[in-house]
Amino acid sequence: MIKARPKIGFHLLFKSKFWVMFLLGSLLFGIRWTKGAGYLDLYSILLNPILPGTAQREWIKEGENIERNIRLKLLEEDNIRLRRALSLKEINSDQRISAAVISRSSRNWWQQLEINKGAKAGVLLGQTVIGPGGLIGLVDSVTPLTSRVRLLTDPGHQVGAWIDRTKRHGILTGMGTNRPKLIFLNKNSLAKIGDTVTTSPASTLLPPNLTIGIVQFVNEKALPSPYAIVQLTASPEAIDWVQILKNNGQK
Repeated sequence: MIKARPKIGFHLLFKSKFWVMFLLGSLLFGIRWTKGAGYLDLYSILLNPILPGTAQREWIKEGENIERNIRLKLLEEDNIRLRRALSLKEINSDQRISAAVISRSSRNWWQQLEINKGAKAGVLLGQTVIGPGGLIGLVDSVTPLTSRVRLLTDPGHQVGAWIDRTKRHGILTGMGTNRPKLIFLNKNSLAKIGDTVTTSPASTLLPPNLTIGIVQFVNEKALPSPYAIVQLTASPEAIDWVQILKNNGQK
């Protein structure tokens, strides 16, 4: 006689399905509640032994080294540019004369200013005048106690300048604003926005390597020669003291 299999009760089957659905629902709720954090953690643990491999580590290391080298180069360039802009070049005390600005004509705001040092202090006609930021002009006239400085911004005032990056010379010409024009002597200036403009390192009329300004605009197609607009790093309208430098050959 064959015995019949015992039938699973309906309530047991319902109970087992309930717990399966309950566990599945709890899992889905937990994933949603934690935004998948636990799932991602588990996934990360499972992949950790194989990622990243040796090749990937080398790539990461190489990338970090390249980034570090680029960052150091940029910081070094910024440091050099800032040191030039702030006129941190060392000048011996016997080669400079400090003076205060005592007058500035409102009609000639961009052209000239008067300082409180003159011939008795050793100031001579044609000497270089710098302010916080770089070159601002040349001594145009001298009295025993005062001097007049002709600014780089004076229309028609011209001084030699150059861009070290391109090794290109030019003539800086005043335009009546704090943005004089740099007219290049070469047909191709190679200048770019952000280039530093200085006096030439081979200059005999001005002290070499004095910061003048930063290139703000370049017109390579201008005739008869290309030109750039230069933002002076020493703003004439904000200067209340200056230093007069003895030029090459002066003692």
